[in-house]
Amino acid sequence: MSDDLHIPIVQEEAHVSKRVVATEKVRVSTTAEEQEVLVRETLRREQVDVTRVPIGREVTEVPATRTEGDVTIVPVFEERLVVEKRLFLVEELHVRRTVIVDPVELPTTLRRTRVEVERTQLDQQEEH
Repeated sequence: MSDDLHIPIVQEEAHVSKRVVATEKVRVSTTAEEQEVLVRETLRREQVDVTRVPIGREVTEVPATRTEGDVTIVPVFEERLVVEKRLFLVEELHVRRTVIVDPVELPTTLRRTRVEVERTQLDQQEEH
């Protein structure tokens, strides 16, 4: 018999593994909603009235357009042949601006999306 002693050589190995475990379920749902609303707004517009004012007098130069209060006066002229050429102020246009404010109500539909999120915890037995 031999006096050889057999000693096994042992090596340990470590293995790490991961697994995915579901912990909850999430359900998202959306709901479209409509709401009838009445929109109120003020609209502004300008109205122009033109009044012709006859003048019929001779002038030496073309008058400038001018403003008196809320009236803009635009001269209208012509040259007339007499023995010599003379400048006549024929008429003036008096332009008056009036601001008119009209309240407006318009029915309209506004849309909105409502979102609901529902979470449910899973039991440990339902792990995957």
